[in-house]
Amino acid sequence: MKNYVIGLDYGTDSVRAVLIDAENGQELASNVSHYKRWKNKQYCDASINQFRQHPLDHIEGLEITIQNVVKESKVDPSLVKGICIDTTGSSPVPVTKEGTPLALTKGFEENPNAMMVLWKDHTSINEANEINELAVSWGGEDVTKYVGGIYSSEWFWAKILHIARQDEAVRNAAHTWMEHCDLMTYLLIEDKDLKTFKRSRCAAGHKAMWHEDWKGLPPVEFLEKLHPYLAQLRGNLYDETYTSDLVAGNLSKEWADRLGLSTDTVVAVGTFDAHSGAVGAKIEENTLVRVMGTSTCDILVGSYDEVGTKTVRGICGQVDGSVIPGYIGLEAGQSAFGDLLAWYKELLMWPTEHLLGSSAVLNDAQKEQLREEFSDKLIVELTKEAEKIPVSESLPIALDWINGRRTPDANQELKSAISNLSLGTKAPHIFKALVNAICFGAKKIVDRFEEEGVKIDSVIGIGGVARKSPFIMQTLANVLNKPIKIAASDQTPALGAAIYAAVAAGIYPNVIEASQKIGSDFDGEYFPQTDKVEAYHKLLLGYEKLSSFADPNLKISQHELSL
Repeated sequence: MKNYVIGLDYGTDSVRAVLIDAENGQELASNVSHYKRWKNKQYCDASINQFRQHPLDHIEGLEITIQNVVKESKVDPSLVKGICIDTTGSSPVPVTKEGTPLALTKGFEENPNAMMVLWKDHTSINEANEINELAVSWGGEDVTKYVGGIYSSEWFWAKILHIARQDEAVRNAAHTWMEHCDLMTYLLIEDKDLKTFKRSRCAAGHKAMWHEDWKGLPPVEFLEKLHPYLAQLRGNLYDETYTSDLVAGNLSKEWADRLGLSTDTVVAVGTFDAHSGAVGAKIEENTLVRVMGTSTCDILVGSYDEVGTKTVRGICGQVDGSVIPGYIGLEAGQSAFGDLLAWYKELLMWPTEHLLGSSAVLNDAQKEQLREEFSDKLIVELTKEAEKIPVSESLPIALDWINGRRTPDANQELKSAISNLSLGTKAPHIFKALVNAICFGAKKIVDRFEEEGVKIDSVIGIGGVARKSPFIMQTLANVLNKPIKIAASDQTPALGAAIYAAVAAGIYPNVIEASQKIGSDFDGEYFPQTDKVEAYHKLLLGYEKLSSFADPNLKISQHELSL
């Protein structure tokens, strides 16, 4: 008898569901739902790096996508054995004692501080700095040591501390907070006991400083020095965490009816999209999986013998079981990857967006058609022209820190920069410089892992950029001087979530076996071009010089000083 599983993947702009044949990994149906409130830029203010999302976008998307894949696949609902949810993170949500998102309660429906604080929200930079200062001065153990030694404004405690100080009403009404992946899992299951609910090991370890060394979350004494609310909150959170191969609970009667499924369907413990994507891409030891979209997450797994209690400096955490149970999961990443190119596109589209509308030459339909044509063709044409520019040509040098720096050494206060401009610099030159910048940022991450003794033998690319931009991927292979395999699946994180669901449902004994059996194949590989590797290395030195100028705290090597 056939068994099926569903992976639900929440991205920045949309949620997608896939229904998978658990025997062979065949995708029988998939569906995507875009967040309508987010699309309208509600609750956001880019000028202060405030990015919030309403829980209804996610709840509505869950219902729509799963209903559609069940209907489209035409499978017997009783044969859908498991569901697992992956999300962006850290994206915490305030909830009531009953586990209801605060934004769904009276008086908070339109309050941005009651919404989900999206991963890319950087309003808590000051709070992150305060956490970092306290971690090394409070007299106890440095609770940041397993998250690279630097706590980020993109993460759980900094965001909650910021909201607690900014909004007394939210602080008083929020009984506890849940990571997005935990909240969506909790909403689906029958058992609504918040104290016994199984929280994600992945989310807790990488973003909330959970670690067995201090028996869970940071000590009350540490949190109290930041704000009394955090100390109080600590008691309303959790002590234990769980890996995503385990069952969080069974689908509730309410949600089984809404989704067209059975209460026999199990819901696995939630996880983050990048870690799930690594599982979907058949991650192995010493393999770096790069999840490339608006930002990047770089995922590795290491054995206890290789990593153990050794801490890796300046990354986004090392967590037992966050990717594959029985291995240490290590995370790094870039705060902007595709986002940097999207910013440049928006910049170049400004005349079209703002001047075309006032033109008396064209009618409204023609204006809209022209706008859509420009938008569709802009990056394509820039890519064609950028590919023609020799690497040896004098190029601008750019930094990829347009949304701060995630890794190595998180610093969200940093800004991007461009140097070496001239009157001969054209739009494709700048585009090529920005592509180089995101690849150089990736190189610095690889260098940091290898400097810290974590070996990288191979690289796998997944996500929209990996699948759609041969130009970027070839540049990345040249900059890293490593071959890069491309996962064939367009929905690798969702596939990884389905793999976790298959293990939780008892279809496979462990994540490794399930991943090898039903994980994504590969449909391409980029190899370094020997004649260009050295040229990119010279450009990388320029990137490093500009980096040291833009970040005065950056440690400069003797080699760089000699340039």
